[in-house]
Parts: sequence; C-alpha cells; structure tokens
Amino acid sequence: MKRALLKIASLFYGAAIKLRHLLFDMNILHSERFDIPIICVGNITVGGTGKTPTVEMLVEHYSEENNVVVLSRGYGRNTKGYRVVSVDDSYRTVGDEPLQIKRKFPNVTVVVCEKRAFAIRRIQEEFPDTDMIIMDDGFQHRYVEPLINIIIVDYNRPVEHDHLLPYGQLRDTTDSLDRAHYFIITRCPENMKPIYMRLMRKVLVEKPSQEIFFSRMQPTQACAVFAGVEGTVEYGAKVIAMSGIGDNEAFNRGLEQRYVVVDSIDLDDHHPYRMNDLKRMQQLLIKYPNAVIMTTEKDAVKLAHSNAIPEELRRKMFYEKIALRFVGDGRAELFARIDSDIKNKDNGTHIKGL
Repeated sequence: MKRALLKIASLFYGAAIKLRHLLFDMNILHSERFDIPIICVGNITVGGTGKTPTVEMLVEHYSEENNVVVLSRGYGRNTKGYRVVSVDDSYRTVGDEPLQIKRKFPNVTVVVCEKRAFAIRRIQEEFPDTDMIIMDDGFQHRYVEPLINIIIVDYNRPVEHDHLLPYGQLRDTTDSLDRAHYFIITRCPENMKPIYMRLMRKVLVEKPSQEIFFSRMQPTQACAVFAGVEGTVEYGAKVIAMSGIGDNEAFNRGLEQRYVVVDSIDLDDHHPYRMNDLKRMQQLLIKYPNAVIMTTEKDAVKLAHSNAIPEELRRKMFYEKIALRFVGDGRAELFARIDSDIKNKDNGTHIKGL
C-alpha cells in the first residue's frame, strides 16, 4: 500500500516538474543569460553523486590564473539570502559544502544565495574582476542559463532504472538531461569494461555536442579532524565509519576496501551534530578501544571547530579527502572542451590562458 501511494505521489511530482520545464521552454518563466562564463555542476538524483569534488576540481584548475567565484544555495544553513562565506563562518550559517570549499580555497570567493540570478548580479557589482562563476547544484534552477551544464551521475545508481521522488531518487525527469553539455560518471569500478562505457554513453548522450567522462573517487591518506593531532591511520586499521552525506553506504563500502570497519554511524545528509552524537561516538570507542572514527571531509568541516568535543575524542577522529580520478585522458579532454566553449562564447575571451 505504501509503495502504491509513493508511486502515485511521484506521478503528481513528475507532472509538476514537467509543467515547470514547459513554462521555461515557452519563455513564460524566463532564464537569464549573463556575459560572464558560468559553469553549473548538478545532477538529477538526490543524495551524494560527487558534485563537490567536481566543483573543487574546477576551482583548483581555473583559480590558478583567474578570479573564480563559487555560488551555492548553501543547503542546510539556518540563514537566508545573499552571504559571502568566510573561513571563520559556522556551517550552520553558510552550509557545510560551501564552508568546505572556502576553507580548502581561502583565496577564492564563495557566495551562498537561494536566488542565483540575483546573486550573480550582485557578484558582478561587488567583485567586478570576476572571470568565472562555478555554480554548485544549480541544474534545476532554470532562472539562470549557464554556459556549461556538467551533470554528475553515480555509476551505481543509473538514472534510467530510477523513478521520480518520492517513489525513487530522481528529483528531475530524465528528459531534462538534453540540457546537459557534459556528463561525469563517478564511482566507476576499477575493472570497468568498455562495453559498460558504451552502454552508458548510449543511454545518456542524445546530442553530438554532448560528451561523457568516467571517473573514480580517489581517497587520500587519512588526516586528523582537529589541528594539533599527530599521526595518521594506516590501511588495515580498525575504524568506525561515521558520515552524514547523501550516500552513507557508498562511503562505508569504500572504507571497507582499505580498513576493517567494526561499526558505523549513518546520519542524514547535512546532519547537524548534537551532544547525542558525541555520546554515541564515545560509547562505540569504549566498545572498540583499538579503533578510530573515520568520517568524511564534509563532516570534518562541521566537527573541527566544535568546542564541545573532549580531547580524548579529538585524538580519535580522522577523515579522508576525496578527489576525482578520471579514466584515461578524461580530465584533460574535459578541460579542453570547457576552454573551447569559453573561448567561443561572445565576450568570453577574457579568461586567462585561452
């Protein structure tokens, strides 16, 4: 009965989404174009697919020679409106992912705002030297028409076999993918066969101008969550997996390939940590005295400036940074295409190095 109700609800949700797209396509609702190159990184699936590592990759590449601004909604924050993110901000006021990006790239301007078109106009006023805006998770926000839409798809959650919310995990129709310029498939297996690449290309790529790239999540050696804590965690060590992200299972599976996962704390995406969570960590560390807590970089951002965490717990908390590792020459090919798109854009040749 519950499944039937969810399926009915997804039909109404799908009808609303299609009506909204139709209003934009008929120009009843208006998409705004800007003279500055805007790269949008998005998806059509709820939960973590790898948007933040993609945004960080773009920021790292283009901020070396250009003034890049990252624009995000700041999901999960308890504030509203336009706000420039500072490294000293709380994740509760700006959101965990924007804060993570800002602390990783302190010299890059990061802005949060629900109204993206308004934010872009204000960015151009306040930061007139901006060369590029990278819009995090703005594919469904059609009030802005970006120069480039990069859509992230999790290899383990193919969109063609999924359903719309709340019956499935799709927050947009698969028809919307015709607005994508490039697809990045994340979490591809190490032994991925070429036939599966061809099948995914056949499913996703509808236009000659579209291209698909394949990647894997590459973890780095574990880092301490708190400054001043020495040491690291060797592969094969006992760990308690703790995550509040869109796909906790994928995080746990990844850790199992490198460590002995003795237990896990699986929390909702953008979870705000409370005293009950600290008590749960302490209880598990008492149960597994030889283990440490291994969490995500996004969770580490939320925990690192908490004064409520006792010293004995701080010494046991580590996290892994994640980067995208492309199959073959995918990374170079992607940046070559983006550079070409920007160069061919009217008034877009001010990007340095192009």
